[in-house]
Amino acid sequence: MTAPRPEFPVLMSRKMMSRRIRSGEIVVVAAFAVVHLLFLALLLPYFSEGTTYGDVVLYRHWALHGLSTGSWQGIDTDWVYPAGAMLPMVLAALAGPEPYMLAWFLLCTILNLCAVWMLLRGRSARYGRHAACLWIVLTAILGPLSFSRVDGIAGPLVVMGLLLAGSRPFLASMVLSAATWIKVWPAAAVLALLIVSTARVRVFLAGAAVSAAVAAVVVSGGGARHLFGFVAAQGERGMQLEAPLSTPGLWQAVISRGTSVVFNDEIDTMEIRGSLAGVVGSLMNPLLCGSLVVVGALLTAALRAGADRGRLLTVGTLALIGAMIVFNKVGSPQFMIWLAAAIAVGVAVRGREWAFPAALMVGISILTTLVYPILYVQLYRDLDPGVALLLSMRNLLVVLVFCWAVRELLRLRRRSGAPPALHTS
Repeated sequence: MTAPRPEFPVLMSRKMMSRRIRSGEIVVVAAFAVVHLLFLALLLPYFSEGTTYGDVVLYRHWALHGLSTGSWQGIDTDWVYPAGAMLPMVLAALAGPEPYMLAWFLLCTILNLCAVWMLLRGRSARYGRHAACLWIVLTAILGPLSFSRVDGIAGPLVVMGLLLAGSRPFLASMVLSAATWIKVWPAAAVLALLIVSTARVRVFLAGAAVSAAVAAVVVSGGGARHLFGFVAAQGERGMQLEAPLSTPGLWQAVISRGTSVVFNDEIDTMEIRGSLAGVVGSLMNPLLCGSLVVVGALLTAALRAGADRGRLLTVGTLALIGAMIVFNKVGSPQFMIWLAAAIAVGVAVRGREWAFPAALMVGISILTTLVYPILYVQLYRDLDPGVALLLSMRNLLVVLVFCWAVRELLRLRRRSGAPPALHTS
């Protein structure tokens, strides 16, 4: 008597499902290629002329200066970035000064491709195709920032690190810690992972190992006193024009009530001066630190109440990043890449539960690109009320994303007894 064979319809349904998955991934990869080829075409004049776009001009200058003189930002002098940010800048410089923009673009593209691949194939990414499509859409909208700021390097690293957290916490911590030494904001993901992971010791040791390696390079170059120079640079800043809590000051400037927009040539930013801007600016660092402590406490309380660890990692990361933007005296447009990375991973893991912040993120991205780079001159030079309204709407949406994340933390805290979902080994 022979064993029963699977019914033909069952075999066909499995094959059809597998084909649908493969075809869906092909569509996502094709969309990725179209978006990046479009930006490749838009940047062709810069490639052909050997020039750069956006902040990449600074990256090229810093990297080439270090390679030619042996004097490095972050080692021989205080720097606005952590010392690890020099690594991608130098990697792009290895191709030479003229192809620097092309090399930087390719570096961003490769990391983006790795992030999309992780979204499609990551173990925890149940809704990976939706998240990959969202990431590609946001890249298309925020492209002028994604390919001209160091956040375009850190963003994909955060996506990959968060997706690795469930199965390989040690590697996830290494990736996220490396991203933190490139741009500070991925520290939010490291903190969330330290709180919720069952492998805290390994997470801590991985982060400590990466930090020790960076510190060793800086100290060996004689730059010990400059290792945390980026922290001091933050304290010396004024209220930047685009920061969420600069919105009242912006409108005061628009209606000409003792407030103005001034260019800070030392750090190349537009700042609000006059009226209450100085007082608000002096309060921002304490507010920022306090908000991070409060969010960390909510995250810990929800964990102790038995909330799902996987949900806590994504929501906690978003809440911490939101606090770092809302209560920050700096409001650079590339900060929106921070939110995009956290929300893309949230969609990948939880799907429709993250539809609201995902929709807000699309709106935030559109408004951000409209303000910068398209209408930025009208904003800071002419103080155009229409552009100020667009920026105010963007800032309101950012605050809404932060409030949604905090509300989710509170809701998860009330749901006690849920089994942990972030398994670590």
